[in-house]
Amino acid sequence: MFDNLVSRARASIAKRRQYNRLVAEIENLSGRDLADLRADRSEMLYQIHRQIYG
Repeated sequence: MFDNLVSRARASIAKRRQYNRLVAEIENLSGRDLADLRADRSEMLYQIHRQIYG
């Protein structure tokens, strides 16, 4: 039971790290970068949240 709790905590921490890394990358994109990608920052953030957390 304890091993399961630790395993779930580690998985949660890994997801949070991945999410934070991707958010930082998106936040560092300039308006020009986003225009070149034809992307919307808020949509990108929404999609990575969906991808990581379901």
